[in-house]
Amino acid sequence: MANTNTFIMKPKIDFCFKELMEFAEVRRGFIAAVLGISPEEVVSTELKPTHLRVKHQKDKLGILDVHVILNGEIQIDMEIQVAQFLFWRERSLFYLSKMYSDVILAGEGYQVLGKCIHVGILDFILLEEDEEYYSCFHLWEDKRRRIYSDKLEIHIVELPKLAEREYPETALLKWARFFNAEKKEEFEMVAKTDPHIQKAYDQLLYMSGNEEKRLLYEARQKALNDYNTQMYSNWHDGYSEGEKKGYKEGEEKKLIELICKKMKKNCSAEEIADLLEEDKAKVETIYNTALNFAPDYNIERIWKKLGGRKKQTAV
Repeated sequence: MANTNTFIMKPKIDFCFKELMEFAEVRRGFIAAVLGISPEEVVSTELKPTHLRVKHQKDKLGILDVHVILNGEIQIDMEIQVAQFLFWRERSLFYLSKMYSDVILAGEGYQVLGKCIHVGILDFILLEEDEEYYSCFHLWEDKRRRIYSDKLEIHIVELPKLAEREYPETALLKWARFFNAEKKEEFEMVAKTDPHIQKAYDQLLYMSGNEEKRLLYEARQKALNDYNTQMYSNWHDGYSEGEKKGYKEGEEKKLIELICKKMKKNCSAEEIADLLEEDKAKVETIYNTALNFAPDYNIERIWKKLGGRKKQTAV
């Protein structure tokens, strides 16, 4: 059993996050920080059921961490994720699109479809090429950068990036520090900077001292640890079998990734070959293929185009 004098819950454990978001003032402060508006503009934040509607028997069930209606019209899904999640992009799009379409009933017009926002607070790095800890995505026209619709919006907060560099002081950065904190001193320091975070910290202290909530929190934390251990065990068991094949594939994709990074800096194939000390002809082949995938340079698609799958099959 944890020592009640020193024990404090971590807000990035989903149980704790959900409990904190039960409080209107905490929701108000955090939502305002994410959306870049003043707390006064957040008139109401109504909690909604977290189970999304299933229309057909074979539909996948969607369960949100926190589902909020902002100011009576905007749906917000707030998710916190500690463990690395390979298909987080796909998962967030699934929840966002399901939340968007759930409100329309048979016979209703499309005008009933309102704005939906997904907020992902991640304890792993999703966007490795970007230095920013916070990103906001919309539906844009690629060349003219004209927005198609503002009704779908995705916000991503990557907590591990906070340790890598300094960022401009904002309300959201303060909340990110709060979610990332682990010691009372860290919580106290950030709580002093914002009244809504202070309320969150006060509630965190209460929850940490409540035996029933602490037991639920520790059970959830144990479940997460067991899951991560099992995932690692499964990975380790399958690693030896595919080690040779996977190592070769990994090397090929790593080289493609390095070349693409240099291409984004407008380096020529010859310059890249010199910088990476790789065979010029090999670099030119990858370079010319990757040009077809600019400006995003999808590594997996470039690798397949170069014959990655066929080479594996032939081995």
